[in-house]
Amino acid sequence: MKKGYRAGCPFGNETYHRMFHFTTSSNTDGPNPANDRTMIAIPLPPIFVAVLLMAAAAVTDGARAGSAGWAEAAHSAVRLIAAPAPAPEAAERPAGVELRLDPGWKTYWRYPGDSGIPPRFDFSGSDNVDAVTIAWPAPKRLVDETGVTIGYKGAVVFPLAVRLLDPAKPATLRLKLEYGVCEKLCIPAEAEATLDLTAPDAAGAAALAAAAKHVPKKAALGAPGPLAVTRLARTAPDQAAVEVRAPAGEHVALFVEGPGPDWALPVPEPATAGADGIARFAFTLDGLPPGADPTGAKLTLTATAAGHAVEVSAPLD
Repeated sequence: MKKGYRAGCPFGNETYHRMFHFTTSSNTDGPNPANDRTMIAIPLPPIFVAVLLMAAAAVTDGARAGSAGWAEAAHSAVRLIAAPAPAPEAAERPAGVELRLDPGWKTYWRYPGDSGIPPRFDFSGSDNVDAVTIAWPAPKRLVDETGVTIGYKGAVVFPLAVRLLDPAKPATLRLKLEYGVCEKLCIPAEAEATLDLTAPDAAGAAALAAAAKHVPKKAALGAPGPLAVTRLARTAPDQAAVEVRAPAGEHVALFVEGPGPDWALPVPEPATAGADGIARFAFTLDGLPPGADPTGAKLTLTATAAGHAVEVSAPLD
């Protein structure tokens, strides 16, 4: 699991620790020994997802507290939302960043593809907040005159797991978000939002539960399931192949990330699962750092199809 991130382009689920900006150095070998609050990457625990689902069931039509007002930005708007805590004394609170886009506009995933500005989250202004874990819903493969990018259209909710310093005290989540939006013209955007995490209300729970379902499930290479990455291999000095198990005839998208922020691998063409239930991908080992040897490099593979999404980390052999 990756522990270092390019500024604005992190990999996996991320944890932000208090008093530190969300982005870190590009060190991918481990935490910075000079800073014991270096971010780490951890997945949303299953119990946390279950809490979101239970909270969504408790939402009433009249619920409106528990969500911040919309902060308008360039061709978009941002707000913070939250669900009830699983218990009053719970140290971890479910919340989320909701990003709404104007029709025809897009924003970017943690790895934007050929071009783009990935989101940068800063929670350093928060009160009584120790750490924030951000999860990334499965993105879409987007093709236009700028090339192939990876991101979202319409709207997206990034689930957050917010760990409090003292659950018995009030807590306020403050966000500064920098991101990119693009139609024919691509421009940077900024927004700020604030949310009282101790407000006892269920607004946002349904949106958080829905978003949590779209976060790719972490799995091992060849793990069972309706969607699984079964093979990663180097087929030539500058070529790699990936096989994904999916229902026959299902269209599958694949996104590939390198082991560090200085890798910029191409976005593979989508594939359709054949009669044998395998979708086959090939891509060029392009965009590597100068002098890098891809042999044994740990790649992160995210596959999406028919409402399913998985994330697999495996070495390139």
